[in-house]
Amino acid sequence: MDSDASERGRFPVASRARRGQAAVLLALLFASDPAAAQTQQRPARPATPAPAPADPAFEAARATFEALPEPERKAIQDALVWTGDFNAVVSGGFGRRTFEALNAYRTRTKGADPLDPRGRTALLGAGAAARNAARFRIAPDPGSGAVMGVPERLLSKRTTLVAGTRWQSQDGRVTLESRAYPPGGETLDTLFEKAVAPLPSRKVTYKLKRPDVVVITAETGAGLSYIRYAAGPAGVRGFLFGYDKSLAPEVDRLVIAVANAFVPFPEAAAPASPVAAIPSAPARSETGATAAQDLPAAGAGLTVAPGRVLTASAALETCAAPRIGAEPARMLAADSSGLTLLDASGAPAPIRPAVRRDPVGVEDNLIALAPGPDGNVAAPGSAVAGDVVAALQTGSAGAPVLDRSGRLVGLVARYPAAPRRVAGIVPPARLPLIPSEKITAFLAGQGIAEAKTPLDGGPGAVASAVVGIACR
Repeated sequence: MDSDASERGRFPVASRARRGQAAVLLALLFASDPAAAQTQQRPARPATPAPAPADPAFEAARATFEALPEPERKAIQDALVWTGDFNAVVSGGFGRRTFEALNAYRTRTKGADPLDPRGRTALLGAGAAARNAARFRIAPDPGSGAVMGVPERLLSKRTTLVAGTRWQSQDGRVTLESRAYPPGGETLDTLFEKAVAPLPSRKVTYKLKRPDVVVITAETGAGLSYIRYAAGPAGVRGFLFGYDKSLAPEVDRLVIAVANAFVPFPEAAAPASPVAAIPSAPARSETGATAAQDLPAAGAGLTVAPGRVLTASAALETCAAPRIGAEPARMLAADSSGLTLLDASGAPAPIRPAVRRDPVGVEDNLIALAPGPDGNVAAPGSAVAGDVVAALQTGSAGAPVLDRSGRLVGLVARYPAAPRRVAGIVPPARLPLIPSEKITAFLAGQGIAEAKTPLDGGPGAVASAVVGIACR
């Protein structure tokens, strides 16, 4: 059963301009539990109606979508949440909501098919840029113990509570609050009854109660709210998101993103990834297996000329025999700034992004492109005194960092040998950068010309030239 089609009959998709909180949040709820959706939305009927005729466009999109690896399918849906086109859970399943979101995005942007490689790259870049613009940070919450996703640009005020954390906008019109109750304290039953108790100023617009989770949406004269609690061995954990109705067109997508990122008990489940997978085509050996899969990751690189890969020298400090794809690579040149140029016949087609010459401020949105187990990933980041703060994984030394227009800001100079992990994930960390002016001077010395204009498509257009450097 398709995860985002399961609630279609009862809660049809409205237009973007008319999309309301109930449609958004109930779609998210039901998409996260297809079985519950089927049970609640399909009453018994005296006769089974004839099946609707097949939609060739829908079936073609389904076939293309389902042929992709699951991480790429989820990355597409996550990007569509951030572009404002998808109002359901990021599940990797294909249905009418995913189909309409893809069509809405393509129509609005007048770009390539978002399921084609070029269109996917553009979509994922747009999603990463929007996520980065919101400063959406996914990390364990010390107050509740849950993993929370927080749009820190909007919710810039943070207060520590007795058993949770409160994030608020500067004007107080948007509040996100995490909550935790130990075993023996509040239960799902008591919390549910309090949340749905009649109040003169509140109208409960939806309520769901299951043994392990409760969800309630409500509205007041001027406000909207979404409450979610989950039960586990550690007690009950959840969050409340409240905001002014007038802000719904912008905040609705943030509610979906927060709900998608929420992991109440990270000790028992893998938390959501803070990065989006970008499709790539790694070089393969004659047996068909990706060569890098069998070798430990050493670092990342950017193909800047045919057969030439730029990386950070730190990525090769303990690597005597680097490989890119199935082919060996050899060092051509290195300099004191920490840059190395490799000769690599297995490298993809080169892309030389224009460099950013003006200073990068704390308000600038950055994106780091690095190889991952399921393709390249785009990690949102921010600048701090010449460094980058981003959630990057092992093997990211040498990863290019770009601004939202696709101009090169620098390369990650070094990645820690033993990165700090919290609840099983590597939280955003400050990493040193080799600045773009050093890169320009180094490549000029190797006869590689500088690009003069930014690429169409922003940071996503550079992804195909990012490679993983493996070490035998």
